[in-house]
Amino acid sequence: MFGWDEVLRAPRGVRSRSYNAENPDGAPGSAARAASPLGPGRKGRPAVGLGSGETLTLAELDGPGVVRHLWLTVPDVTAAGPWVLRDLVLRAYWDGALTPAVEVPLGDFFCNGFGTRALVTSAPIVVAPTGGMNCWFPMPFREHARLTLENQHPGRVDGIYYQVDCSVGDPLEADATVFCAQWRRSNGSTAPGEDHVLLDGVEGAGHYVGSYLGLTALERYWWGDGEMKFFVDADSAHPSQTSTGLEDYAGGAWAFQDALRVDPPPVPLTFSAPYCGYPFYAATDTTGASPFTPAMPQSHGLYRWHLPDPVVFTERIRVTVQQIGAWDHGLFERSDDVSTVAYWYQTGPVAAFPPLPDRAARRPR
Repeated sequence: MFGWDEVLRAPRGVRSRSYNAENPDGAPGSAARAASPLGPGRKGRPAVGLGSGETLTLAELDGPGVVRHLWLTVPDVTAAGPWVLRDLVLRAYWDGALTPAVEVPLGDFFCNGFGTRALVTSAPIVVAPTGGMNCWFPMPFREHARLTLENQHPGRVDGIYYQVDCSVGDPLEADATVFCAQWRRSNGSTAPGEDHVLLDGVEGAGHYVGSYLGLTALERYWWGDGEMKFFVDADSAHPSQTSTGLEDYAGGAWAFQDALRVDPPPVPLTFSAPYCGYPFYAATDTTGASPFTPAMPQSHGLYRWHLPDPVVFTERIRVTVQQIGAWDHGLFERSDDVSTVAYWYQTGPVAAFPPLPDRAARRPR
């Protein structure tokens, strides 16, 4: 897309654009104009507020071009309550489409599920202290791009800081793909033996490039023996690709624990790496306002980026994960609260997504 070799050459027809509260239109020579107590052009409008039900246009521009970097930070709790990261919805529309190719609760898009912040240090997604959310997935478009943030929180959200860095004039190939991301949830609603679906209904050619999974264990014992399954092109009953377990898929092993033992209880070890990670583990609720908030079922957040090793499809793709647990007596089917984000690139029109559940249905269990 755009590498150091291009940086070291004189630019030829490609220009950079940047959109934030100081320059919402991204126009040349228009940034940092608002006045503050320090005077005109002195940090006058670094952030915006968004009322309940309102939608903010983060960036809108004509192509061809590439969205190259997103950065946002928002409060994770307001006077109206917690779960802001689940109540704000990030969307992206490419080339005049009426339905989004990206539609994900803001926190989950940045591997921060459960309405809770977690540090992530990976190649395409970084969440830095304290709640600085970055995305470096390149997002090409031919004619037009529009990125929005909708506030479905019950109250106003102030202190929304953002920046969208783009290039325009990029010489895109005729078969260039578009970036897509979709959120789904199975909130204890699957029957035993029924897999959670991360992605379905995709037609075209492209690359599956990543998964984020947020799982709250609703049953006892080990929760992560289920396998990721990739049904590619003509696959029907059985997939072409599968993992050997959920912690294996995320690059870990042996339940992410410091040791396989009973006494003392093993300690889960979180980690974050360029292409895989387990950045979040919690056995207590940190989103409640009361100091007496009781312990909640254990929650786990993990990711896997298929960037050096994409899952390639030429006609269609379907991605699922088994819900299988294990205990001393062997494997068993289970049903947990599983929220996921699928990230992929594809050619052709992007099919309309299933309706995004409302905020009440997205609330962390």
